[in-house]
Amino acid sequence: MSKELEIEFKNMLTKEEYTKLLAETKKTPISQTNHYFDSADFQLRSQKAALRIRQTGGRFECTLKTPAPAGNYETTDNLTSGQAEDILKGNRFDAPEVRTELERMNVSPAELKLIGSLTTHRAEIDYAGGLLVLDHSEYCGIEDYEMEYEVTDETSGKSIFLNFLEEKSIPVRPADKKIARFMQAAQQC
Repeated sequence: MSKELEIEFKNMLTKEEYTKLLAETKKTPISQTNHYFDSADFQLRSQKAALRIRQTGGRFECTLKTPAPAGNYETTDNLTSGQAEDILKGNRFDAPEVRTELERMNVSPAELKLIGSLTTHRAEIDYAGGLLVLDHSEYCGIEDYEMEYEVTDETSGKSIFLNFLEEKSIPVRPADKKIARFMQAAQQC
């Protein structure tokens, strides 16, 4: 289990910008699938929280994101494939640290249901003291491209992020979180 503060900056990219940046990094993207959950009455969304199981190859982790003064707190439990399958099927919620946080938020794990899944092809690059992430996501027949910059210091991270965009001649384009983009699309697919 871990609980950490996540500070990240995001920007949507065109397919061409993504392809060019990916070629410059010489990295091969790794595919991962996020399975998103909420209650029927969207108790998590109403608290600006998000719950997912991320599957990368044979690894599974359950992460609850909750608002922080700067960024989000992430509470994560590593899962076995059996634990992940139980949660995905709605049988049993065996992610102890996430369960504790959900209960603290007055959200019953028994009320959670799988909303759907999003697959991301991700390349990660260490850059100027942070982690630069290039994502190509697929969900509900939609493909999109974004860049994230994950940092520990909000002020310097924002400056580095904006300078990177300027150096690469990429316009600032606001990017909702993946779960928000997915949820909007899921209402129509």
